[in-house]
Amino acid sequence: MTARKLPLEGVKVLDISQVMAGPYACMLLADLGADVVKIEPPGSGDQTRGSMGFKMKGPDSMGFLNMNRNKRSVTLNLKSKAGKELLLRLAKDADILVENYRPGAMKRLGLGYEVLKEVNPRLVYTSISGFGQTGPWADRPGFDLMAQAMSGVMSVTGYPDSPPVKCGVPVADIGCALFAVYATLSAYIGAKNSGEGQYVDASLFDSALAFSVWDICDYWGTGKPPAPLGTSNKMTAPYQAMASSDGYFVMGANNQKLWTQLCTLMDRKELLEDPRFSTISLRLGNRHALEQELEKTFRQKPKDYWVETLLAAGIPAGPILTYPEAFEGEHGTARQMKMEIDHPIEGKVPNIGFAVKLSGTPQQVRRHPPLLGEHNAEVLAEIGVSASELAGLEAQGAFSA
Repeated sequence: MTARKLPLEGVKVLDISQVMAGPYACMLLADLGADVVKIEPPGSGDQTRGSMGFKMKGPDSMGFLNMNRNKRSVTLNLKSKAGKELLLRLAKDADILVENYRPGAMKRLGLGYEVLKEVNPRLVYTSISGFGQTGPWADRPGFDLMAQAMSGVMSVTGYPDSPPVKCGVPVADIGCALFAVYATLSAYIGAKNSGEGQYVDASLFDSALAFSVWDICDYWGTGKPPAPLGTSNKMTAPYQAMASSDGYFVMGANNQKLWTQLCTLMDRKELLEDPRFSTISLRLGNRHALEQELEKTFRQKPKDYWVETLLAAGIPAGPILTYPEAFEGEHGTARQMKMEIDHPIEGKVPNIGFAVKLSGTPQQVRRHPPLLGEHNAEVLAEIGVSASELAGLEAQGAFSA
């Protein structure tokens, strides 16, 4: 049987982004078959190449290697006339362009959407920024930390009365990447039907706000802003981390049936008669007392016992794992969430696995994370740049800082 093509095979993407949200979004497109050409500043390239506090064998960081597989790298000085002209030539045949410069920067370079739309009317042009292209904060530099703080996400993270705490993972960056991919592919499908592309404005701030779809219900329903609850849940209880004799585990008896099963399993049937805990609303209102009562029993035995016992009774529960335990454990291994790819300098490089699985056209690693400018000649030859023209462009400063 002939192998099916990857879903995005033949889709051409220009990745003019750095650090996380843009590169991650473009890697997701590349994993599904898109031809992603990463346009990087000469000399230094993507800032992430030199980031993180430890060194690899070569010049690129593990962060870069984890967000840029399946791409080709071209260095262009977009401040030079020759570099700009080459980008316009590349954009003529592209389907998608993703950039994450500060709002207005691409326009000042003469490479904004209105210019590129004239070159290629079907182009989907996606801009990723901290706070979006409009509004009073549009010109501010924006990173994940600022988006978490200014979107309200940080206000519900941590424990009551604790100092500000950010989410341990960059939810605004990764969330924005996912929303950007969703919108970009939708616009691409629309352009296939209409012949007209469009401009996509994605921001870390908006994406982090969109994640509050559940939390904001508190405020809109009661007028009281939500506050941090540690591992607890604002909609039901008990649903949180609990202390055992040798550490913490998580569990959730988050409906009346499971609550009854839990009390019976723990031989704490008196809790079913306790007026403080008879309904979900009352358990939420007496959350601290509920936790204390349950931990009187949970602290008598180790966490593994409780996880196994609760699961056997059909009550959701689980251990609190470190990243090594999660990635290298039996389930992470079975789900192939850690893989190794070949790299010309690093050898075998660990990479994050594919977060979703497609049955007919599974994602593939077709290319190692590119060396800086590795594909200059290859990519430019595809748009008709000869070896002699390439040398002339180089003399004009197209590929140098």
